[in-house]
Order: sequence, then C-alpha cells, then structure tokens
Amino acid sequence: MAKKSNKVRVAIIGVGNCANALIQGVHYYKNAPDDAEIPGLMHATVGGYHVRDIEFSAAFDVVTTKVGKDLSEAMWAYPNDTIKFTDVPYMNVPVYRGMTHDGIGKYLSQKVEKAPGPTDDIIKILRGKYLSQVITKAPGSTADIVKILKDKNTHVVVNFMPVGSEMATKWYVEQAIEAGCAFVNGIPVFIASSPYWSKRFEAAGLPIIGDDVKSQLGATITHRVLTNIFKDRGIHIDRTYQLNFG
Repeated sequence: MAKKSNKVRVAIIGVGNCANALIQGVHYYKNAPDDAEIPGLMHATVGGYHVRDIEFSAAFDVVTTKVGKDLSEAMWAYPNDTIKFTDVPYMNVPVYRGMTHDGIGKYLSQKVEKAPGPTDDIIKILRGKYLSQVITKAPGSTADIVKILKDKNTHVVVNFMPVGSEMATKWYVEQAIEAGCAFVNGIPVFIASSPYWSKRFEAAGLPIIGDDVKSQLGATITHRVLTNIFKDRGIHIDRTYQLNFG
C-alpha cells in the first residue's frame, strides 16, 4: 500500500494512562525492525507506515494538572500512574482544554480538579449538586477543537476518555468529522458499530474503528480464546463471564 504522506498526525482526547502508554510506545519502538519478533509489538509497520511515522499533533483534557502543559509533561501528571519504560522528550504539543460533558464520573470527580468551561452550568444541572461540591474550579474555557485539529494538520483522533463518557465521545466525534479526521474509539461507546455514525464517516470519506481497544494480552482476549476452545471441542456453553482487576 502506498503511503499518502510521510507522517500520521495523531491527536489524543484524554491524557490518561492509556495515552501515556501509547506515547511511550511510539518512542520505545521507533527503531523496531520490520523483520524480527518484537516483544510487546505485533507489527512494526502497517500499510507502509512504521511506528516512528506517528506524530502527535494535539491533546485535549479537562483536568487542571494537565491542561496547559506540554504533552510530555501532562502524560505523567496526577492522577496518572503508568510505569515508565522509556524516556519521552519535550514534544512541543500543548494540552488544550477540552469539553467535559460526562467525561468525569462520580469517583474520578473526587480525585481531580476540573478546569471549567462554558458548559459548567449544564453539567451541574445534569449531574446535580454533588459534582459541584467535589470539584475545585480553575480558570479555563473549551478550546476550538475543530480549528486546532485543522491548524495542526491532524489525520487521526484517538479517544482515550474514561469509560462511560458517552455524550463526550459523541461530541468529539462530531468535531473529528467536521475537521476531516479519522477516528479511533478506544472506549466502549457504540460509534464504529453504529449504523448512524458509520454512515456519517462513510459519507465524509473518513475511517472509523474501535468501540473499545483491547489490551495486547488482557482478560478480554484471554477469555475469548478460552471460550472458543470450548466451542471448537464441541462443548456447549450456557453462560460465561470474566473478572477484571486493575
């Protein structure tokens, strides 16, 4: 497959632990060979693009410890606790104030301080008084997401918001379509699998994948493989479930 450009410009929504792992991974595997087994990496090159061809163009978050910082600093900011496995240099990629909607859940709201934007009053109405009592406000307003994505020549938007951020995800999907960006949905909100959204992306000539991204070797894929073994061996399964610890 021929490359359409030299780099893949990627913007991140939600600078949490998943974003941290992705950023570290891009730097860690930048010199990975194409013809060798690489621990922790399935493919060094996909569609003619190597890991080192990924560039981060922008990032969006709503937490005061991250907004306004360079991505290389925000990825380590509280409450992130990802294990460090490689050095990440200064990236000159600022973290902009994003849209909250339902992006901060009940328990996360007790741990972080939110940089407020113009939608704060709406959030209070939808969530009740509880949220306003546990979040300490700091100056800030929602950035012009579409303009930033276009100005930064972004090709792909990756959604790493907390699980449960359904309204926020749909809002960002609209921004990505308007900005002409592909969308990788890393959380379990039905976007790629939704006929409505898939048709929207198809009409815009943009790729959409995701609706959750599995760990390389976590509980979900292990459970799926074991379940398939039962099926392959002629054993009927009535019910199955998995427990995740993290």
